[in-house]
Amino acid sequence: MQVKHVLKPIYTKESKILILGTIPSPKSREAGFYYGHPQNRFWQVLSIVLNEKFPETIQEKKDLVLKHHIALWDVLACCDIEGASDSTIKNPVPNDIKDLIDKTKISKIFVTGKKAEELYNRLCLKNTHMPCYYLPSTSPANCAVSFADLLQCYQIITKYL
Repeated sequence: MQVKHVLKPIYTKESKILILGTIPSPKSREAGFYYGHPQNRFWQVLSIVLNEKFPETIQEKKDLVLKHHIALWDVLACCDIEGASDSTIKNPVPNDIKDLIDKTKISKIFVTGKKAEELYNRLCLKNTHMPCYYLPSTSPANCAVSFADLLQCYQIITKYL
């Protein structure tokens, strides 16, 4: 099924780091915001790492990332995908990440998941000339990575804020 990215990037000109997923899942598109699946651990991990209250609403989530100069987006503008399974992605078309970088103070890019890393390196790196740093996916499908391990991995974000 052809999926087009429907969420705008979250950033300000003061954003220092960019966190990229692959493309919004059906639950995120339904929720109208990034990492919108109720079992996705992204917002819980991020709030703990940043020492902030857990954000309940979309506005609180936006406020949390923007307060800490974090930008959110995805590697892909569109692709063919079955459900939320990154392993089924075909015909990927990247977002214009270079344009976003040029509008901000972004100096570090993190990708959430191996597929986001692979797609970024294959489709975006040649334009951005900025390497990405891998973070494990917080998706409920990635149950192989414990919550404690996610917290340890995501702690690196604070080094660049």
